[in-house]
Amino acid sequence: MERRDLERLLSTGTITVLGRIRGSSNQALLVELDGPEGSVHACYKAEAGERALWDFPEGLWRREVAAYELDRLAGTDLVPPTVARADAPFGPGSLQLWIERAEDEHYFSLRGRVEHADFFERLAAFDVVANNADRKAGHILLADGRLWAIDNGLCFHDEDKLRTVIWDFAGQPISLAVRQALTSVLEADRSRLGALLSASELAGVGARAAELLDAGRFPEPDEDADYPPYPWPLI
Repeated sequence: MERRDLERLLSTGTITVLGRIRGSSNQALLVELDGPEGSVHACYKAEAGERALWDFPEGLWRREVAAYELDRLAGTDLVPPTVARADAPFGPGSLQLWIERAEDEHYFSLRGRVEHADFFERLAAFDVVANNADRKAGHILLADGRLWAIDNGLCFHDEDKLRTVIWDFAGQPISLAVRQALTSVLEADRSRLGALLSASELAGVGARAAELLDAGRFPEPDEDADYPPYPWPLI
């Protein structure tokens, strides 16, 4: 199914709740959507099921949608189609196309494969711009021969909070493809992204994209920061 049709189905399809996703920290639900475009499964994250965090405001689902919007603006093709739904069964939340994991793989088992190097470089840059505070190895899924990055709810904070397992590119020059992605973000109309974030959070996206583009190389972990540069658990 084409991406446009998937977005339409996620946005307007009839939702049937199938059950809770085991191991999810914020009561993520597996749902089925039916519409003229067909039928798909999706991950539904409702605000009503979120656990309160001390450093992020309520409504983490908006950041899931914002991550997809940033991915769309950058043209990096990392995040599964994700939309906002106000009419979902348990109230407002995000619906993300369900990725059926083809193999029990994660970042640490995939990082050495040459065919995935470009994906991981794009993701490393994406996480810098999104200020991802929780990029675990298990957030990378291999399905049908390609990779996806999921669980993007802890992004876009005002403060520097980059915590990721993907430090392989630290200090390395960014590629032409990444430069083009950063330029696309800076030149794009970011109003849809702005509707999901605060004004300062939106400004931070542009500032980080410009800083990475100007530096011309990936940042290195700050071992002296008040927080560790890695998430926990790592997977």
